[in-house]
Formats: sequence, C-alpha cells, structure tokens
Amino acid sequence: MSAPTPGAPSPRETPVRTWTVLELLRWTQGHFAGRGIETARLDAECLLAHALGVERLRLYVDFDKPVGEAERAAFRELVRRRAGERIPVAQLLGFREFWSLSLRVTPDVLIPRPETETLVTVALDLAAGAAAPRVLDLGTGSGAVALALARELPGARITATDASPAALKVAQENAERLDMAERIRFLEGDWLEPVRTERFDLIVSNPPYVAETERPRLAPELAHEPPGALFGGPDGLAALRPLAAGVGALLEPGGAAAFELDPRQAGAVAGWLRDAGFAGVAVHRDLAGRPRVVSGRSEPQASGDRVGSTS
Repeated sequence: MSAPTPGAPSPRETPVRTWTVLELLRWTQGHFAGRGIETARLDAECLLAHALGVERLRLYVDFDKPVGEAERAAFRELVRRRAGERIPVAQLLGFREFWSLSLRVTPDVLIPRPETETLVTVALDLAAGAAAPRVLDLGTGSGAVALALARELPGARITATDASPAALKVAQENAERLDMAERIRFLEGDWLEPVRTERFDLIVSNPPYVAETERPRLAPELAHEPPGALFGGPDGLAALRPLAAGVGALLEPGGAAAFELDPRQAGAVAGWLRDAGFAGVAVHRDLAGRPRVVSGRSEPQASGDRVGSTS
C-alpha cells in the first residue's frame, strides 16, 4: 500500500491518528526523494518550518510535537506544489537568503544562487580602498548583488538597472524592506542604455548565460524562473559578448568590471575583455572550484586613482 498523504489518515488508520514534526519530515523526505528532488531533507525542513511559522532549528526542539490539522493542511499544499509542480522552495516561501540578507523573490526574478556571492566578493576586492565608488549593477533582478554591495560599501553610490519593470519592482521592495532604498537608484532599460552618458568606478553583472541548447536538460524547477534572466541565446553568450565589449566606455580610468558566467565561458569572456583594452583580467573560482567570475580593469590615467587592487 502506498504511503498516506502527510496529515491525512490512511485506510488502516483511525481518524484520531496524529502526526508529529519528525514523522512529517521523514514522510516528506522520502516522498521528495522518490520524485527525484536532490535536496529532499532540506526542502522538507524549510517547508514545514514555514507552515509552522518557526525557524528550522525549532523543528528539532519540537520533533515529537503533534502538528495540528490547519498546519498540516498548509504543509500538504506546499508539499503538493513542490513535488507535483516542481515549484522552487524559494518561490513557495517567498524569500531567499543571499549574503545574509533575506530577499523577497517571485516568478519575475531569478532566485539568487550561492555562486553569485562570488561576484559580490570579487566586486568588493575591486572596490577596496574607495571611499565612495560609483557602482553599476546591470540586470539587477531581485537586487541581490546591488543590496549586498550597498551593505558592505556604505559610501557607495549604486545604480541598478533591469529591462523588466516587474523585476525592478521586486528589487525596490527589497531595498525598502532592508532600509536601503535611499542608497540605490533603480533604472528601467536594456543593459547599458539607461546609463550611456554616465561613468562608473565599478560595473558588475550576473547576466543570462545559460545556452538555449541546454534547456531540455535543465532541472524542471527552472521552468518557474523568468527565461529572460536565464538564457543567453544559442550559446549563452548573447548578453556577455556585447557587455564585455561595451562596459569599458562607461568606466572611469582605472575602473573595474566583473561578470558572472558559466565556467565554460570564462576563457572566451576573458579574451573579449583583453581585446577591449582591459588590464589585469582575471578568472575567479566559486566555492566549488569552478571558474565563475571574470574581471578586468580599464587602464588608469598616469596619475589617476584606482578603484581597488586587481584580483
């Protein structure tokens, strides 16, 4: 006989059957694993904690506590949508943590990934020593990178752009909720267009870089994220190619740029930056050891200041 739905009695159970926190976690972990969800235990914990309105750690303090019917009903719906529709946990919860910031996420924005923290780390190194750098975040999405930089660079003047008004709305809401709305200027427009006449000390971007040819092999969860934020044309380089060629015109002498990318694209993008006149071009690895960010610096004036040290 198949396992009962969590929170609902099976034909062999009496109507007074109760489910504890631990029982629900075990059942859901097995259910998720059977559906091919790799992070089955973590997902079960996150969703149950959300349904109960507690932190994940609390689940293990109250592991033998019975879960009420109303809470089980809420949890059942989350489990159904995660396993059946393969909706990402971050969208079910409505938030994702990035750089120790709790960010609201919706289907209008790319869910911030841990590897994107590499881009933030590289950007901070490039901006080291600058009191008030002018920073541009291209394709800001949820605002994750711009907000992380605003937190770490209190003197920075940050501009964040995105072609999607829905994404910009999410980013602005995140900035307001984190009390950073006065720190970041949000502009709607395609890549460099909103800021063509301006100059910056640091430009960063996590552009769409997944190749369209990879679409059939991607996890089903990605179907719930905006394709415009994921796919960069047939080879994944449709955005990276013009960005690498064009950002130099927006940088002050000695300014720097950094891009997140697919590890297989690092060599090509590094070459484009060198061809565009960038110095100190470097490839930076993420925590898994994969090439994840490429950076470079525009040639400084003879007596000009540099934004930071070359990585």
